[in-house]
Amino acid sequence: MNTENYDVIVIGGGPIGLATAYHLGKRKAKTLVLEQFTFVNQLGSSAGVSRQFRIPYPQEYMVQMALDAQPYWDALEKETDTALLDKVGTLWFGDPAVHSTEGNIAEAEEALKALGVPYTTLTAKEIEEKYHFKNLPENYTGLFQADGASINFKATNETLLELCKKEETVQLEENSPVLIIKQSGELFELTTPNGIYIAKKIAIIPGPYINSVINLLDFKIEATYWNMSSAYFKKADPGIQYPTWFVFQNAIGENGNQFYGFPSVDWDHPEYIRVAPDFVIDPLQEPSDRTLIPNPQELGYTSDWVKQHMTGLSTEPEYTSTCLIALSKIANKELLIDFAPSYVPNHKNIVLYATGWAAKFTPFLGKIMSDLALDGHTDFDITPFQLGYKYFRAI
Repeated sequence: MNTENYDVIVIGGGPIGLATAYHLGKRKAKTLVLEQFTFVNQLGSSAGVSRQFRIPYPQEYMVQMALDAQPYWDALEKETDTALLDKVGTLWFGDPAVHSTEGNIAEAEEALKALGVPYTTLTAKEIEEKYHFKNLPENYTGLFQADGASINFKATNETLLELCKKEETVQLEENSPVLIIKQSGELFELTTPNGIYIAKKIAIIPGPYINSVINLLDFKIEATYWNMSSAYFKKADPGIQYPTWFVFQNAIGENGNQFYGFPSVDWDHPEYIRVAPDFVIDPLQEPSDRTLIPNPQELGYTSDWVKQHMTGLSTEPEYTSTCLIALSKIANKELLIDFAPSYVPNHKNIVLYATGWAAKFTPFLGKIMSDLALDGHTDFDITPFQLGYKYFRAI
């Protein structure tokens, strides 16, 4: 096997890994991307074709991150003839007392106010009149933020892949899982089925498969795994349209009761509206437990919610799919952006992104990760995303 040397090896060729490689290439760093499957696959967190871009968050630092991400999306769209964002706005509504995986409506309003982000408050009646929902409890409230968008995530992934191919210093290798990581002084030696590669720095970005890589460095992240379901519902009224939205509701029994949805878009079953549950009935213990078949109970709950609360749609789910996501077990820590813990040799030359819903930050995270890899720091404050060594576990 040939042994090649690189400035940075990026482990994981999903959208965020490719965004990292793209920014590394712009700085002329000799970069290798190792993807264990094929590029633009459906086996990780980038499965499916659409994601939500939104600014509302209950934490000011997350609102700021969304604001900071916007110009990076604008710059990426200039590199392609395909529109990547369909700006339809973000609607958050539901029980104002509920705290969910997405946060809380009132806390999000406070964070938006603090950073001067415009939004509109809504009553249950106004939500029904303006946005085609029905039978909402009178105590439901909402907010609408006009900068929200539906992301053409498949096109985003493909755009980043093509941009990486154009960068002279970026090499792409698919079907190349990392099997062994050895260290020799300050260099890393990575073994894959296709070769042995040497690098000064490594950026670990394999989505939900994070532990399969960092276990090779003798540590792991405490995470749980959701095999999230999704379905499309045909529009009975072709003219009906929805924004991107999320509803906050109290759980029913042991099952979740949060749902979210998308508008109809030209790139993805335009005669349909996508609706999905923001919960899973049975979390997975390991990524290898995933299935491409959605949980029928989760789809059943979603169909019932559509029937009860949405107008102009059929109630039979079609074009179903799943998406695998890793979530940190540490409270209030959605995203992890950090160096390896200090007990790992050469830890300052190992950067990683893991866990959480991050599609909305894709091009910006690429910039952050590339700067961390090359410079050892970033202008963006990553303090809220640094877990510290005590939240990792040595193995």
